[in-house]
Amino acid sequence: MKIEPILKRIHPLPWPPKETLVSGAYKATKRPSRGVITWNINTTCNYRCSYCTQKFLDNRARWSQDTTLFLEGFRKLPGEWEVKLSGGEPFQHPTLLEIVAGLKNLGHFVSIVTNFSASEKKLLAFLSALEDKLLVFSASLHLEYINNETTLAEFIKKSLLVQNNLPKEASFNATCVATQNNLSKLKELVDRFSSQGLRLKIQPEKQFGDVINYSQAEETELIQLGGHNGLGKVAWSFLGRPCWAGAFSFTLDDLGNAWRCYPARRFRAQYLGNFLSPDFHLATGPSPCLYSYCNCTVPIERGMMPKDKNLEVENET
Repeated sequence: MKIEPILKRIHPLPWPPKETLVSGAYKATKRPSRGVITWNINTTCNYRCSYCTQKFLDNRARWSQDTTLFLEGFRKLPGEWEVKLSGGEPFQHPTLLEIVAGLKNLGHFVSIVTNFSASEKKLLAFLSALEDKLLVFSASLHLEYINNETTLAEFIKKSLLVQNNLPKEASFNATCVATQNNLSKLKELVDRFSSQGLRLKIQPEKQFGDVINYSQAEETELIQLGGHNGLGKVAWSFLGRPCWAGAFSFTLDDLGNAWRCYPARRFRAQYLGNFLSPDFHLATGPSPCLYSYCNCTVPIERGMMPKDKNLEVENET
């Protein structure tokens, strides 16, 4: 399956746009009560997976070194936010515990995506630093490294340790990228995790920002496994629909650069400014999606845009 972007070259548009509550025959979802930021806090990673979407980065050793300035930026944000930490590998970041303790003290919530290579001691220290401000703990199952019964059993053991020590409102899940070599193993893995009371979600493989060319049979198999992160599709498109990204959702890199969403970051469009400087600015409301493929499920899961069932037959504009 090939997902083509709407624009091969996209030029910066006036930002922030005017609020658009209805677009493309869809009504915007209600104003979110909590914003969400996907923050890649470093490019450093102790793994080198063949399918990694960051393997072409020029520098795989960067990490956000201005912890105090970042926390000041989070202090200035209006309202309550979920900060989803990823990397690289966030547990490789030298001030990870300082970051999460600072976010907790500011009243924000934290989620994290990790390759789960950190020691049990580090994982428990992370949970302790956040207490009830943790929302989602996501552990990536990389079968190029977790490649035998011993390492898989250890991964499941750590998964149970984290899940059993979560605060009441938090959730744990594992994820696995559906490479074409992995596909035959995934159903058995999903069932094995389920038998332990654990959820394993499947993610499509991406290259150069697009889902790889799965065959129809492979795509059907992925749908049967729940689709991308259990959302029922291999690839979502919200082209033209009003989305709250840019106002209540954005992506942030380790240098402080902020974009409306991951597709915008890929095309270097809809730049919000640098989070550490006065030129950073949020939009005031929803605006139409410019991209034919939404390659990150975070804003989808948080209800930032209308899904298919919200189509307005009146075609209001």
